[in-house]
Amino acid sequence: MRFFDQLITDMDKALRVVSGVVKASRPNPAAGLADGVMDDAEKRHSAGLMRINHVGEVCAQALYDAQGRFAQARALKQQFAHAGIEEEDHLAWTAERLRELGSRTSLLNPLWYAGSYVLGTIAARVGDARNLGFVAETERQVELHLMSHLEQLPAQDNKSRAIVDQMRIDEIEHGEAAKALGAAEMPEPIRGAMKAMSKVMTSVAYYV
Repeated sequence: MRFFDQLITDMDKALRVVSGVVKASRPNPAAGLADGVMDDAEKRHSAGLMRINHVGEVCAQALYDAQGRFAQARALKQQFAHAGIEEEDHLAWTAERLRELGSRTSLLNPLWYAGSYVLGTIAARVGDARNLGFVAETERQVELHLMSHLEQLPAQDNKSRAIVDQMRIDEIEHGEAAKALGAAEMPEPIRGAMKAMSKVMTSVAYYV
């Protein structure tokens, strides 16, 4: 019975994540900021970047759910749960910003979620140190990706920039927490593969 209860809970979480029906536990960092004046091309560009960020948070939910589920140490399970809540904030913030920009989330969210859940399960199954190492490397790459978005977003897009900057701060903290818990450094071939997979995701999610 417990297995089926957990399965129902997981399916409900997955459906809420891919459909964008989530609530933030913290105030949106863009709340109260005035929207800068942007032309249609700038709005489309901002929306494309924020759609990428939303997909990243869909992936983060799946990764952390799987990694936390199959982690061995209790401290790891707690860290994944805590980080997952903050990542859910990011998910809600980016979805809200996409609506404000008159755009939508990715049509491929179910695919992104499923693929990330499989990756998270594999990472957890190879042991806690490697599991944490996967988190640390993922967050390092995400930090760089968010910094590039801060450079690419229109200067007057105050709301998107505020959201992305807070996301960047949170991702750094998640990576540092993973290191403090004993993250093992990921081999260069795996880091390269992760970067290549991220490149595919960002290229597709900007448009779809």
